[in-house]
Amino acid sequence: MSSIPNAEDLYQTLLNQLKEQKKISPDFQLAGLASGGAWVAERLAKDLGLSAHGVINVSFHRDDYAEKGIKALNSSEGMSTKLPFEVEGAHIILVDDVLDTGRTVRAALNELFDYGRPAKVDLAVLADRHRRQLPVDATFKGAKVKVADEQILVLEQLDDGRFSFSAEAQ
Repeated sequence: MSSIPNAEDLYQTLLNQLKEQKKISPDFQLAGLASGGAWVAERLAKDLGLSAHGVINVSFHRDDYAEKGIKALNSSEGMSTKLPFEVEGAHIILVDDVLDTGRTVRAALNELFDYGRPAKVDLAVLADRHRRQLPVDATFKGAKVKVADEQILVLEQLDDGRFSFSAEAQ
């Protein structure tokens, strides 16, 4: 049985976890994966009082580039990789909307390392589907969610800046 999670509830949980992290280690940088993760990173940066956040476009590092990479590139048009901070030696928290197989995170790490070698990389996600194909886990997560295998979770950014999830057929 699956249900569509409340994206705003998951966002508040994630925000609270990152507020705690900021108390422990205030010198982290946020980099959101285009496009859903970039929306989340932008809002987190604002709510955490960070001066900037980065965007990572994983299109060229996808292992399924011919199938999904070109589509991802077109859908994240205008969201090229932009990292307004020094990557070398930084603590970077990658932000994504949904963690599923781990393959997108692998692509994000490849893109990130093209810009330098961070001291530490963590992962923050709104929803964790926990259907791994790679040994990847999120340090910070809104919640572990159950959605039917034949569906994908799609994050929508509403006009007022809030988030909403919908489930669509794969």
